[in-house]
Amino acid sequence: MFTAQNIKLFLRFALSASFLSAVADRFGWWPAEMSAWGNWENFVAYTQVINPWLPEALVSPIAMVATATEIIFPLCLLLGFKTELFAKLSGILLLLFALAMTFSTGIKGPFDYSVFSASAAAFALSTMKEKYFELDCLLAKK
Repeated sequence: MFTAQNIKLFLRFALSASFLSAVADRFGWWPAEMSAWGNWENFVAYTQVINPWLPEALVSPIAMVATATEIIFPLCLLLGFKTELFAKLSGILLLLFALAMTFSTGIKGPFDYSVFSASAAAFALSTMKEKYFELDCLLAKK
């Protein structure tokens, strides 16, 4: 049951689901009682909170870039496309997010939301070289 293949598949799914859930939240696709932001405007405001050094004119573009990466990275992980690369990029993105949270609002938030743990999970996934249910398997055969 706890084979390296199953663990890798679980890591891919768990990381992807977490990213996509956060994206769904900022678009208001979660019920209000389950939501952290609930809408795009609140997410942009939170982006400003955790990036207080960022000029106001760049807050919305950074929120858009973050959202785009949080859509692209999990889709690549789910499909198993360049898994090691996108796992590493996911680890970096999550680590940057955890550090931004830490320096702007304190250490409790990234611990409560397991952002450091998710970052570590992404880095661990990036070290797993054996392919399992991945698009890369099909691409390598061609």
